[in-house]
Amino acid sequence: LLASSASGTREDFWSASCRRRSRESHTMIFSLLATLIAYLVGSLSFAVIVSRAMGLSDPRTYGSGNPGATNVLRSGSKPAAIVSLLVDAAKGWLPVMLVKWFGPAWDLSEGTQALAGLAAFLGHLYPVFFAFKGGKGVATAVGVLLAFQPLLALATLLTFAIIVFFTRYVSLASMVAAVFAPAYYLIGDGVAWTASGAKTLALIAMGLLLIWRHRENIQRLRAGTESKLGQKKK
Repeated sequence: LLASSASGTREDFWSASCRRRSRESHTMIFSLLATLIAYLVGSLSFAVIVSRAMGLSDPRTYGSGNPGATNVLRSGSKPAAIVSLLVDAAKGWLPVMLVKWFGPAWDLSEGTQALAGLAAFLGHLYPVFFAFKGGKGVATAVGVLLAFQPLLALATLLTFAIIVFFTRYVSLASMVAAVFAPAYYLIGDGVAWTASGAKTLALIAMGLLLIWRHRENIQRLRAGTESKLGQKKK
């Protein structure tokens, strides 16, 4: 009887161990799948898509050459710029929210949310559908922040708005906001939300990449030749 009981215990242990390993494998697969889908969604360059749909010039052929809402605004079409801004933000928000909504059933944690947000952001910067030549990621980053924590997005947007109001430089405001976003996230830990290490790293990575993508803007700011908001650039 003791031998039979011990044998049954070993079988139960190995069975539970196999089930756990199988679930962990499924979790890893679904996490990678969510990250890949987020990147593909981020790779949809809506500034280009919206401009083509509305009969406008490709934003990569004028102004700063950046396929983003700010450059679309230089075409003179505010509706196109607004639509580009909203859908670029949505593609950063949606992948993270899908993981939030449906991930728990597959043990997808905040780490996967962070990966999905970062992947969507990278998709915008280096879109596979547009020869890896994308935008600077400001609107998409806002969408990711909104999905991470709405109050974090609000604080970051207020910082952006204040800098734009006083300087009229969207590029400068974007970089300042990119620096403050991870700082706000850590400051709000234990007060407005519980910070996670994965999301902190994702915010820092997005901030550094966003600043890197603005390196030409930094040169123009130093030279005093950077375009201001509302100023058409030929």
